Amino acid sequence: MIRGWTAVYFREMLILRRRLSRLISAWSVSPLLYLIAFGYAMGKGVTIQGHSYLEFLLPGLVAMTSMTQAFAIGSEINIARFYWHIFEEFQTAPISNAAYVLGEVLAGITRALLAGCVILILGALFGVVLCYNGYLWLAFLMNSFIFASLAVGFAMLVKSHADQAMVNSFVITPMAFLGGTFFPIDHLPDWAQKILYLLPLTHAADAIRTSSFGAIPEIGDYLMLTGIGVSAFVFAFMTVSKARD
Repeated sequence: MIRGWTAVYFREMLILRRRLSRLISAWSVSPLLYLIAFGYAMGKGVTIQGHSYLEFLLPGLVAMTSMTQAFAIGSEINIARFYWHIFEEFQTAPISNAAYVLGEVLAGITRALLAGCVILILGALFGVVLCYNGYLWLAFLMNSFIFASLAVGFAMLVKSHADQAMVNSFVITPMAFLGGTFFPIDHLPDWAQKILYLLPLTHAADAIRTSSFGAIPEIGDYLMLTGIGVSAFVFAFMTVSKARD
């Protein structure tokens, strides 16, 4: 199993290395626009929870990036399935389903981690100084693990790139804007807050933002991320097992 997941992970890293310069540019565009538009143009002089809006926004962007970039591994899997037929080779190779899932999930986490570092560098250039401690990185990695696992699972279910785009439109994009990235969810009605507290990004954003302000996040956020993460990995394992049967 160890040899299996390393082979899957190494393949994804070779692809990532070849595209890294272009990906870094792509990872920089959206956060840069958010920082300029929301941080300066709209959020200038606005304070939330005793911090400037730019300080409030940056941890939310980090949380959102851990979601979007980890989930983006699903697109790589679809390309391998639909065009290169790499998944067919994995089906015949002596690699266990758990090893395949683990390799792809770790690739998604790596992709998210690199993109997150790009955002932190951009934040530093904008003069945002936060506390980047272990609590922050733990929440970041846990959130990345969740969405990389979901990406693997959905990649086994979709039948085309159009289906993948629908998943992004109906799941990822709404969560990105409503999961506490751009505004505190306690400003919403109670019924909306109850729904949003079921989303992993809400807890990741809360934990990352709290820790970046130098405080200790609530243990409930990490427990929720752990539960969802285990469920997401099992979901990915089951869909891969079904696809390889």
